[in-house]
Amino acid sequence: MQAEFDALHRNNTWELVSRSSTQNLVGCKCVFRIKRHPDGSIDRYKARLVAKGFHQRPGSDYTETFSPVVKPVTIRIVLTLAVRQGRSIRQLDVNNAFLQGTLKEEIFMLQPPGFVNKSFLDHVCRLKKALYGLKQAPRAWYTELRVFLLSLGFVNSTTYASIFIYQKLGSTLYLLVYVDDIILTGSSSTELSNLISTLVAQFSLKDLGCLNYFLGVEVIPSATGLFLSQRKYITDLLHKSGMANTKPASTPLSASAQLLKDSGDLLPCPTEYRALVGSLQYLSLTRPDITFNTNKLAQFMQHPRTTHWSAFKWVLCIFISATAPLTFHAYSDADWAGGKDDYISTTGYLLYLGSTPISWSSRKQRSVARSSTEAEYKALADTASELLWVLSLFTDLGHMPTTNPVIFCDNLGATTLSANPIFHSRMKHIALAYQFVRENVQKGKFRVSFVSTDDQLADIFTKPLLHSRFDSLLSKLHLSSKSSNLRDDINYNN
Repeated sequence: MQAEFDALHRNNTWELVSRSSTQNLVGCKCVFRIKRHPDGSIDRYKARLVAKGFHQRPGSDYTETFSPVVKPVTIRIVLTLAVRQGRSIRQLDVNNAFLQGTLKEEIFMLQPPGFVNKSFLDHVCRLKKALYGLKQAPRAWYTELRVFLLSLGFVNSTTYASIFIYQKLGSTLYLLVYVDDIILTGSSSTELSNLISTLVAQFSLKDLGCLNYFLGVEVIPSATGLFLSQRKYITDLLHKSGMANTKPASTPLSASAQLLKDSGDLLPCPTEYRALVGSLQYLSLTRPDITFNTNKLAQFMQHPRTTHWSAFKWVLCIFISATAPLTFHAYSDADWAGGKDDYISTTGYLLYLGSTPISWSSRKQRSVARSSTEAEYKALADTASELLWVLSLFTDLGHMPTTNPVIFCDNLGATTLSANPIFHSRMKHIALAYQFVRENVQKGKFRVSFVSTDDQLADIFTKPLLHSRFDSLLSKLHLSSKSSNLRDDINYNN
């Protein structure tokens, strides 16, 4: 804790001022945690002084609080580009990031417990720099970093504000920000090293070298690309739920059992179920095969029952290829009236950059579809929206797809409707989705193509499947299954 307190003083975080009755005093506390390596071993012990932000008053102590963070799909796109072009990928960790953000508001805080200045017992801290726990702390740090990067010649991506792009004299650098974690990659190793040196001189941060562990995801290099794995996260989750020694299941969800809101007995303590399902949502960062399962189980969070309790045992990881072409294609699917409680359909889509799955989704539609064509067309509109956003980001990064993107749909009615200039009256209730997809098809932004149900990869996001069907689709998703330590299995010198 002394090291944390010394860091606060070095950053000139506050000044002591006299207490007055007009001040809204914010409390603070010390928080302790353990930082671990990807294999679970202890890296270091951390202590942090955290402000009690719930004491703050809106409009007085803070106004704007939102701070953008990089999306998982953006990380996958940038990593795919870097691997495909043979670029180095570096990682930085900012020390006490929020302490380096300058506050615009006037905030008063009680002196830290155990570190009260005995010469000024009746004084309080007037904060100059942001502290963890303050509502505007992430925004203050992001603003500080953004202003500095823009002064170096970087520009903000117009698609997503957490991406910064530098282009000069044939050199291109990408910088991705997730709070205090930064990913850097670029076409010039010299420019990359110079940028890191500049950032180190301006901010207190650590150069962690080549990217290997980011947001709980292991990044494992191989001769042909990168593996993205959450092996440690899965192992910890299995131990936490008491299922580490349970026999693995062949699929994440049984294809024969119907999960209904009133089936089975209520769980006596639903907290563990809710925590497990919440953990699965984060696990889907690298596990597209459990996306439908997670979506389905999350629908019973309010009153979970015994039949909703399920186990997840497999350890898989996304593989990013270094040789696949930089082309986009997507799969769109819907399970018409799949929800037997409310008969609402489920939308599923899967978006590829080359052979790398970069974006996927499984979610219930907002209204009941009157036909399978309507359900499929709603799914098609969601897929098209995601594809257009990704294409916009891809353009911001200075690239263009080498071929016209394709969305594969296994419904002939929806496929035909996407290019049909005649609007049928029986489909007028989905007019917005119809116009959105058709206009973009006519503009040549993408095309919609029919694919057989057997080859519909998005089928895995809309319904529980039999073991043979699940395994067949899983093999086409470009995931790699490893039961042992991936780092021990991969020969780095190949």
